[in-house]
Amino acid sequence: MFDAKFIRDNPEVFDKSLKRRGFNVNVDQILDYYKDYTLALTNLQKLQMDRNQISKDIGIKKSKGQSAENLQVKVVQVKEKLSSLQEKSEAVYMKLRNILEVIPNLPSRDVPDGLSENENIEIRKNGVIRKFSFKPESHDLLGSKLNMMDFERAALMSGSRFVILKSDLAKLERALSQFMIDYHVKYNNYCEVSPPSLVKSETMFGTGQLPKFSEDLFQTTSGHWLIPTAEVPLTNMFAGEIMIPADLPKRYTALTSCFRAEAGAAGKDTKGMIRLHEFKKVELVSIVENNQSEYELDHMLKCAEEILRLLKLPYRVVELCCGDLGFSAMKTYDIEVWIPSQNKYREISSCSNCGEFQSRRMNTKIKNANGKIDFVHTLNGSGVAVGRALVAILENYQEEDGSIRIPEALVDYMGGLKEIKKKDDS
Repeated sequence: MFDAKFIRDNPEVFDKSLKRRGFNVNVDQILDYYKDYTLALTNLQKLQMDRNQISKDIGIKKSKGQSAENLQVKVVQVKEKLSSLQEKSEAVYMKLRNILEVIPNLPSRDVPDGLSENENIEIRKNGVIRKFSFKPESHDLLGSKLNMMDFERAALMSGSRFVILKSDLAKLERALSQFMIDYHVKYNNYCEVSPPSLVKSETMFGTGQLPKFSEDLFQTTSGHWLIPTAEVPLTNMFAGEIMIPADLPKRYTALTSCFRAEAGAAGKDTKGMIRLHEFKKVELVSIVENNQSEYELDHMLKCAEEILRLLKLPYRVVELCCGDLGFSAMKTYDIEVWIPSQNKYREISSCSNCGEFQSRRMNTKIKNANGKIDFVHTLNGSGVAVGRALVAILENYQEEDGSIRIPEALVDYMGGLKEIKKKDDS
């Protein structure tokens, strides 16, 4: 959440930066609320000083055996004014907060202009797109023919946008998850974490999911929220704390189930595993000093890319334009994997630098050697989405007879299995 003082001191820069995202906000209204709030705080402080002085005067009079009745009346009057002014200041603050907490992060200056995904910029491609001697089938059809992917039974239990994986496909999902976690821990120096899947509202607020995106989330009757990504608990691990430079960087990875209502995705990707209510993802989160986040973003992107290189899946890296950035991001690179049945690239990872946007909401700070207090910078990225990686393997490694070759990097994780074929008893 933004500091209203920053907006007051940089109104034109603030407004112009948000317009680059296609986001309009009434800056004058923010400044009016902030002015009213600071004035109320000043008056509160003055009244508190008056009350304290009158209380001292009452004590002096009583110690001398003098009547303090007139001063006691003044104390009551001042207390009434304080109560009224306190209510007013809180009301103004809530109006200010309600505006500030739904304003997205400001894009970095080097983020390309544009208001839609059509204006994103392709940075690079990697891998060779396979030329099939037959018409490649979609992953859902392949999985169904293998008798290892069942959407119908999942729908009977849970409704649409759920899937049951069986036999070797369930094993492949597990192998992918283990492979990714092992690689990030062993070669990329991430610390593995097993976080809660249920969090409180303030935790969701800290990373920017609340209050704006409540419709895309699942909430329990206890008031807890199901995490849409491990970014939420991993980033919030140091909420409310003051760190020191020696503590940083912090790099965490986690394999979790992710839960998304997909309220804004009606009619999109209704078939298959591309967009489910529940899916598994390996997440990467970094907490760094504020002068290290640009380097860390490049590092995180390379870590996510390496997974796809090792799986030998064709992909491309895209830099998002201002209008396509996520709510908390100031700069984002998407990695898109090739999906043969759709004849296009689809997102499989999104690596974002959030700057101090989340740390302000979480109140996570760093005390530098000179004693100065700053906010840390946070980053997050998929390393990568397990379900979409499975989709990409099924489609890119399929053979004409419907069997699926196993990427070399996963053979050991599959117990030596090099090919998935239909099993009658699955």
